[in-house]
Amino acid sequence: MSDAGEEVVVGIDPARDWRLPLAWAVDEAGRRRLRLRLVVAVPPRHDTQHVDDTPRGIALHQAASEVLGAAAAWSRDRHPEVEAVVDLVEGFPAPAIGRLSRQARMIVLGSRHLSRTSEFLSAGSLVVPVSAQAHCPVVVVGDAEHVTQQPPYLVVGIDGSESSKAALAVAFEEADLRRARLRAVSVWQPPFFLLHDEEAALQGQRRMLSETTAGWSQEYPDVVLTHEVLTGHPVEELAGAAEHALAVVVGRRGKGGYTGMRLGSVVHGLLHRAHCPVVTVPVR
Repeated sequence: MSDAGEEVVVGIDPARDWRLPLAWAVDEAGRRRLRLRLVVAVPPRHDTQHVDDTPRGIALHQAASEVLGAAAAWSRDRHPEVEAVVDLVEGFPAPAIGRLSRQARMIVLGSRHLSRTSEFLSAGSLVVPVSAQAHCPVVVVGDAEHVTQQPPYLVVGIDGSESSKAALAVAFEEADLRRARLRAVSVWQPPFFLLHDEEAALQGQRRMLSETTAGWSQEYPDVVLTHEVLTGHPVEELAGAAEHALAVVVGRRGKGGYTGMRLGSVVHGLLHRAHCPVVTVPVR
């Protein structure tokens, strides 16, 4: 295993097209000059952690090895300068890939666009558990980034929480690497009973947004930053703002999250609603 933070880890699903998330991962590894680790997890049979040496188990391992080999060759063709290593691990995919997040700079996963219920109930589900538990940012690539948009931009959701501050740090770094603009978006959702003046509430959102982003432009002078306060449902507004974005970056838990929940409702909604890659960032 490499030193911490020196790899981009991408989960390869042998049963589905892995090219879209792999393209994102190998491009990111090239930008960051990191090693790329391609991972396939082969679940044990009968809910045990023992190696499956039955004919079926051997066939599964062989098929997984072949997919890993093909994916590694594909990534080398795309970016010959990126070192790609393969890792066939025993165990259920979510915990197996989640463990790798301790040594990774970033985890990249594909998305099957399951409904929320199906995502929770699917035995092979990766997106929700890995995004909720990883120790590094997790990128879910369900749709291609919008590279034709000029100028290119990323969106980061800001609500003043420590989680959104961590997301802002990743978003600035990513925008700088890509020579892209950064749209810092705060969404105000009007309550059923507005106790204060609406303009005062919006002014408070603008102040929070300005205070949260203060100082970052000095650290990243080449990144053009814009502030936007939108009104509506956070998931819908952030997804709309990111409709033509390279990616939308959000903290794993924002304000208003329930105690014990590792994955905020806004993140959960964006994973199923956004039409660009979604980057979920834990508090470091």
